[in-house]
Amino acid sequence: MSANLKILFALSLIHFTGDFYSAFISPLFPVFVDKLGLTLTQVGIIAGTMRLLAFIIQPTVGYLADRHPTRAFIFVGLTLTIVFIPLTGIAPNFWILLLFVALGSVGSSMFHPSVTGMVPVYSGSKAGFSMSLFNTGGTLAFGLGPLFITWYVASFGLTAMPVTMIAGLLVLGYLLTVIPQPQSEGLRRSGFFGALKESLGSAWKVVALIWLVMFLRAVVGQSFLTFMPVLYVREGFSVVSAGAIYALFTVSGTVSGLLSGHISDRIGFKPVFIFAYLFMAPALWLLMHLEGNWVYLGSALAGAFVLAPLPLGVTMAQTLAPKGRSMVASLMMGFAYGLGGAITPIVGKLADTYSIRPVLIVVACIPLLTLPIIAFFPKTRSNS
Repeated sequence: MSANLKILFALSLIHFTGDFYSAFISPLFPVFVDKLGLTLTQVGIIAGTMRLLAFIIQPTVGYLADRHPTRAFIFVGLTLTIVFIPLTGIAPNFWILLLFVALGSVGSSMFHPSVTGMVPVYSGSKAGFSMSLFNTGGTLAFGLGPLFITWYVASFGLTAMPVTMIAGLLVLGYLLTVIPQPQSEGLRRSGFFGALKESLGSAWKVVALIWLVMFLRAVVGQSFLTFMPVLYVREGFSVVSAGAIYALFTVSGTVSGLLSGHISDRIGFKPVFIFAYLFMAPALWLLMHLEGNWVYLGSALAGAFVLAPLPLGVTMAQTLAPKGRSMVASLMMGFAYGLGGAITPIVGKLADTYSIRPVLIVVACIPLLTLPIIAFFPKTRSNS
């Protein structure tokens, strides 16, 4: 069975568009700090809210998307993100900023489970590579979004941000003509926990281990993505330069994610997990000890290792528990990513107390804790 490239492109475009707008927030934290007088704890609260909403909403939407297969979850969600994230530029205070970010994040959480669950349906025999291609839409957006928005705000100011929603609404109009109706995965008659149990089946223990590894990766990745821009602006980099550092972190993850998906289709998931998590901590530690222009190279290297396993957790879990693709995707992307990111207020509080750099150096050691867990992963491939 061959892949449906047109549908896969459209699904990846949804992922790109939604995440492109979501990527506006973190690189602008230094600007919001300056304009609204935010503390690092408040920065952590905003970042944590973004990811906590993913944790709360994505598993629920993953269940509802199967029970009621409809395009509404996709397009209502995408609209919320396209509209409310640009409105953050005119937020007059912390609470309005938090509200706009929350509404935009709710939208992002709504479309992710449905579109991620649709990828295996149209991927043919290359599920690992197709999921990596889909994930590229998100990671590329998180690379280009910061570059665009830091340049845009530096050129036109925060108050001009609402104009950026025009491009997203035009893309939305195109997607309405292309995206098909999602398919139910046969769990309609189950309640939420019944659907979860049926989705995972006998693979629940392994899926739980995968989730734990992806959760710890999310803690590390979201901590760096949230506080790196603030750190480097405080140390003399411009907002645009900090946006470039952020972008390099995520764009290199786009390349490594594609490569990890391709390799996992050939040799299996486990060796790629071991390699990525083994070198993740040294790469992050190196980044925190580099200065000047070397920071750009260090950011690219660290981002490559941090983001390489991102598509693998979803694809491996879907391979082991294929009966509930949307539900499993929401656990790996929403529950793990969201709960991991919800730790950022704690990291922010520690950064207020001890400063950012030493806190991030400690966070960089977390990937080493995952290696004994990965040792229990089964040897499997997406097309085995």
